[in-house]
Amino acid sequence: MLRSILLALDDTPGALAARAAAIALARRLGAGLTACAILDRPHTLGAQEAVPIGGAAFATHRNATLAARLEAEAAAALEAARAAAGDLPIEALTLEEAPEPALLRAGAGHDLLVLGRDSTLGREQTEDGLAPVIPALLRDGARPLLVVPDAAPAEAGPVLVGYDGSLPAMRALQLFALLGLAESSPVKLLSVGPEAARLAAEGAGFLRRHGLAVEEWALTGGHPAELLLAEARTLGARLLVMGAFGTTGLRALLLGSATRRVLRDAPCPVFIQR
Repeated sequence: MLRSILLALDDTPGALAARAAAIALARRLGAGLTACAILDRPHTLGAQEAVPIGGAAFATHRNATLAARLEAEAAAALEAARAAAGDLPIEALTLEEAPEPALLRAGAGHDLLVLGRDSTLGREQTEDGLAPVIPALLRDGARPLLVVPDAAPAEAGPVLVGYDGSLPAMRALQLFALLGLAESSPVKLLSVGPEAARLAAEGAGFLRRHGLAVEEWALTGGHPAELLLAEARTLGARLLVMGAFGTTGLRALLLGSATRRVLRDAPCPVFIQR
């Protein structure tokens, strides 16, 4: 069962939706919620904009001003999270490191890391609407992510699972079941490729052993990313579950264009595990 959630705070639309999703999930499942604000000291105190010769004092003042602004923004974000949570207790955490090491370290103490897919987290920039820290967390982290789009999360609807029999997909399936994230929702499991029928039966059988109602769906052809996105929209899914990395079938959802497409364009939060 889900016991502990780490929420990465920011002011982007996706981050605000992630805040709402994390608070709602903590309420429904009785999980502890920690909200963290990232100061990114290494970049804040070492800003590399050009300064004139003899301008060291200017650079020091500039960086101190930037650091003070980010501290004020972090405090405001934490206060806003407390206000949004109402009577739900929230542990506040201010992280000094850059986003990737900060979240990797803090995330190790929690079951699930929740963040907006467009989060800038300090001074990071997003190139295509997907937070740069997300691939790094999937590559180097041990905890699953809940990546939330910039829309209010649906409170009802089925869960869609993409399953290909790979180790990441098995881990995602297991954690999804053990953390109780299905709640009372029906689950539809999709497998794609030559062995789709066998894989769909395998994944659905695992979930049924955990007491979940599962409809399995096997397709022998088609692009996995496109099929997952289309089915998520058609179903009105409230959650999409998938593993990361691999080479064929649904395993093609590597941290390349296909994975980025699903994470960037999914109409609902994505629970993803490496």
